[in-house]
Amino acid sequence: MNSSKTLLLQIVIFSIFFSSGSISNPTLASADSSEEFVDCLSKESKIPSWLVHTTSSSSYTSILKSSIRNPKFLNTTASAEPVCIVTPSETSHIQAAVVCGRRHGLRVRVRSGGHDYEGLSYRAEDRGERFAVVDLSGMRSVSVDAASGTAWVQSGATLGELYHAVWRHDPRLGFQAGVCPTVGVGGHFSGGGFGMLQRKYGLAVDHVVNATLVDARGDLLDRDSMGEDLFWAIRGGGGESFGIVVSWHIKLAPVPPIVTVFDIVRSPDHGAIDILTKWQEIAPKLPDDIMVRVIIEPQNVNFEAMYLGTCDELLPLMHLRFPDLAMNRTDCNEMTWIESIPYIHLGRNATVDDILNRTSISRVNTKNRSDYVRDPIPNHIWKKIFAMSQQVTKFGEFQMYMDPYGGKISSIHESATPFPHREGVLYNIQYITYWQGEANGTEALKWSRDLYEFMEPYVSKNPREAYVNYRDLELGRNKLVDGISSYDSGKAWGKRYFRDNFERLAKVKAKVDPDDYFRNEQSIPPLLN
Repeated sequence: MNSSKTLLLQIVIFSIFFSSGSISNPTLASADSSEEFVDCLSKESKIPSWLVHTTSSSSYTSILKSSIRNPKFLNTTASAEPVCIVTPSETSHIQAAVVCGRRHGLRVRVRSGGHDYEGLSYRAEDRGERFAVVDLSGMRSVSVDAASGTAWVQSGATLGELYHAVWRHDPRLGFQAGVCPTVGVGGHFSGGGFGMLQRKYGLAVDHVVNATLVDARGDLLDRDSMGEDLFWAIRGGGGESFGIVVSWHIKLAPVPPIVTVFDIVRSPDHGAIDILTKWQEIAPKLPDDIMVRVIIEPQNVNFEAMYLGTCDELLPLMHLRFPDLAMNRTDCNEMTWIESIPYIHLGRNATVDDILNRTSISRVNTKNRSDYVRDPIPNHIWKKIFAMSQQVTKFGEFQMYMDPYGGKISSIHESATPFPHREGVLYNIQYITYWQGEANGTEALKWSRDLYEFMEPYVSKNPREAYVNYRDLELGRNKLVDGISSYDSGKAWGKRYFRDNFERLAKVKAKVDPDDYFRNEQSIPPLLN
């Protein structure tokens, strides 16, 4: 991986190469400026033509749709689509996209895995906006140093590719990130990144020790050259606000030779609501070697868990601490940690190599929202929630994913990274509403809003918190003032994602990108004097 000296040399060379053109403050791009941007990439930057896909290219549509995970965004006429997609194969291509974009008044958006819940990494809400996309899917190398227990991973890699590479080098090592193997590393880390190891080891960004980033001038920086404020901001401050993170240096985590996974399903008619009510207080207080999350559907409650040890060790623990779940030996599924990744997400017949499959798209449209719970929700409220969920079958499906906190994720101070949802959180909720047919899903979205409104008295307050990686435009959108995203309008959603860290993020933004080159509908606005 590049040393600071090598990075400095690249910066100097790149700056000299583009010194013939000034970097202007981008405005709304015209068709001519879009053509000039493409010419700049090919003629001055020498980016190979097969890495630049314009709307007239035969490859454009397939590249654009290649990592759109939500079918409702496949209808590209409903919003602005990019005038060009750059698929870089090396860092200098990313730098060129930024420098050429600034020179010719064309902003860039960036995507890695495409799991952006509002699709803002590849589309714009304003039909008149013109922009390019830097698609990092071709930059996905993973370099593991098992001796030091670290790895460098490029932002275009998926979590599955990261886990697989670590396992190949040393099966005693793993990493604390999400359960979905097709999620891109770049977006996942940018928002925090949690999963089945969060109670033992915390977030993905709690273990990022360095990064390389292309900033708003096209310069390539590492932790030393970007400074601690910017390094703090990119580890949880959300993607597409401060620059393009090319790669991440992460500290890996030890995993035991055997983990135990169980999946216990209970129906409301068989005590599910009573067990769920008790789970709220039990799960965050269990030893941090076990994670018991909950998946709620209209007919069932699924208690899904992973324990860092054997079934013989787990059974007495569960009988003592969570007897109402009535777990028994037949519920145990012992396996290696790497086998638990496909097992949990893809099912018991999936293989380790299946997590390398990058092609994943939902068959139905989805709307995702989130909450944090700091006080247990009463039993009678859970009964009402289940009663409401029965309405979903009229138009689609519904799930609530709930991940318990406690352990490492809660012991780190909320100002240590931009991700603030730490001490005092019992669990987070992700609401997912599914429907088929029309993309706007009028009935499904109304039900989703009604449930979200119903939950308000029972979740976190002042602010009502949300997770930035479960991006939700119904929390608010940026408004422009003199061509710059307004800090005051950003507070509507920013305080929910980042609490008191939002102001610090906006100050970092003002320092490193004061003219707001990297922006979308929910990017960090600069807090200017």
